[in-house]
Amino acid sequence: MRYTPITILTLATLTCIACASIGNPDGGRYDEEPPVVVQCFPKDRSVKNDKKKLSILFNEYVKLENANDKVVVSPPQIEAANVRADGKRIKIDLFDDLQENTTYTIDFSDAIEDNNEGNPMGNYTYSFSTGETIDTMEISGTVLNAEDLEPVKGIMVGLYPADSSFSDTLFTTTPMTRVSRTNGSGRFVIKGVKPGKYHAYALKDADGNYIFNQKSEAVGWDTTTLVTSSKPDIRMDTIWRDTTRYDSIRVVPYTHYLPDDVVIRLFLEGGQDQHLLKTERPVPEYFTLYFTAPADSLPTIKGLNFDEKCLVPEYTQHHDTITYWVTDTMFSYQIDTLAMTLTYMETDTTGKLVQRTDTLEMASKLTREKQRKEQLKQIEDWNKEREKRAKKSKTPLPHEENPYERIYLTMTGKPAGSIDPNQNILFTASEPIASIDTSKVHFFQKQDSNWIPAPFLFLPVEGRKKEYRLYAEWQPKEQYSFQVDSAAILSILGNVNKPIKQEFRVRDLDEYGALFVHVIAPEDTALVIQLLGRSDKPVRQLRADKDGRADFFYLKPGEFFLRCFIDRNGNEKWDTGNYAEGLQPEEVFYFPQPIQVKAKWDIEQDWNIRNIEVCKQKPLTITKQKPDKKKDIKDRNRQREEEKKKGKSGSSSHNHGGGGSIGRTPGFR
Repeated sequence: MRYTPITILTLATLTCIACASIGNPDGGRYDEEPPVVVQCFPKDRSVKNDKKKLSILFNEYVKLENANDKVVVSPPQIEAANVRADGKRIKIDLFDDLQENTTYTIDFSDAIEDNNEGNPMGNYTYSFSTGETIDTMEISGTVLNAEDLEPVKGIMVGLYPADSSFSDTLFTTTPMTRVSRTNGSGRFVIKGVKPGKYHAYALKDADGNYIFNQKSEAVGWDTTTLVTSSKPDIRMDTIWRDTTRYDSIRVVPYTHYLPDDVVIRLFLEGGQDQHLLKTERPVPEYFTLYFTAPADSLPTIKGLNFDEKCLVPEYTQHHDTITYWVTDTMFSYQIDTLAMTLTYMETDTTGKLVQRTDTLEMASKLTREKQRKEQLKQIEDWNKEREKRAKKSKTPLPHEENPYERIYLTMTGKPAGSIDPNQNILFTASEPIASIDTSKVHFFQKQDSNWIPAPFLFLPVEGRKKEYRLYAEWQPKEQYSFQVDSAAILSILGNVNKPIKQEFRVRDLDEYGALFVHVIAPEDTALVIQLLGRSDKPVRQLRADKDGRADFFYLKPGEFFLRCFIDRNGNEKWDTGNYAEGLQPEEVFYFPQPIQVKAKWDIEQDWNIRNIEVCKQKPLTITKQKPDKKKDIKDRNRQREEEKKKGKSGSSSHNHGGGGSIGRTPGFR
């Protein structure tokens, strides 16, 4: 094929253009401007409005991000409003009848963005009034989880007027008059409030009726009467030249609405509905009952084809999970299905605990026949393996008992190996213990190379039939040995133990630090102080003395945090509140900074629990609910200019000689 000069010139030109297009195209400027409201129908802050179809016109196409979560209409709408983006408009349809002489607000938070670049408009609220005046007061604050001071996101916060018509029952019968929703920092702002006095409530509204009517709904309220007010104020705004340099700081006057420091502690009431959740019998030796909530007492069992006296209960602290061991082998091995009546307390439809009796048939998933077959196979496999070893061995093997011919009780102590000087060892058996021959239980301390008997206590854990605890006066850097002779322990199933031996070493004192806490609080305040790890879970807990002091010894080096609560009833555990009784949850406080514990160091820490606002106490390090990330205008034009500069410098440094460059070609865009 022959090419004319014109063809060659054309191909060369196209090749240059193609090379030029490989680089980053330099188009027009990015849109970095947020949407601007052009007009509202009816006008924003208008009065005497009777229209339920509303619209807001912008200068560009817009969209709504997470409208269901972010957009809040107040007063609350029983039939949810329809809020949607439509081109350059946001349209709102209200379906509830409009109340007379009432200010309505539609709070969009930061949900409004332009459609192309996603530039956020920022917090925006549209309002109107059905009366002759519009209310502009605001009440703001923070909602915290009462137990751990976590900011609570997405919680409804509302008001009731504190006038002659107010009653505590309103919260359980009548929707709140004005509402808002908390952001990622737990902050709320209730707008369009009429001047006056109010009570504030927080509610995790499960059924969307704006009243507290279910036990599953978390609740909280402020105990004070809130009085609205405002004052002129100023704030400092920073004008940024770019992302790293600021241009100037200007003073901006604004109206400061009060109160703005309301703190509501959210909690779930105790006393969940109590029901029998499920039953199971995985093996013939026991069966387990699972309940949805703690009970004050054990249920009553009456055997229909067996004697219930053979049952030995093992239960958790609150009786919500109960395991019954069948001690009579005739029933556990010969009867595949145990029939019984079970009488227990259950919550009825009115919320009251009533007695209920069910007939149960507890069939074992693993029958005695299958169990025996598995055992015989294990015995056979072990014998075959021993025969193989015997054939390979040049000398006769010593006598060995087949470990599968008989079931033995096992018992293991934790922690194992190295322990702290203030620790005691918890031993857990594989089956509930019937008896222990203490004359066959031994405890030794190593001195030089000899094991010398040492004083100890080996006591059962109350309510736990499989657990015993070993107590001793542990000496740093010393070694100890706990030993139990064979057949010293008898289980309720008639099984005994093989010899048990477990050794421990106590760590050196030089491996630890100590923390001495002094909480500054009113005299005779009952305090429980908790030492927390980075997971915000207690690793130690102590009751403070009458002076508010608690000493934490034998702390391993690391970062710790402090939390305390006022223990009203002296049970050394945090207790929730009860709305019907007007009972707030027990107050919780955090020390605002982490504490670094070092080996061989003693730290003394004074702590005034009311010196810092409670919403600012919890360290951010262990706060799980982080603030919502602020949506900023994208500074892409500046980034493009920087990239262009880098590209030009890169081209000049590499474009030497006649090799050509694939980068941007001058004259082409």
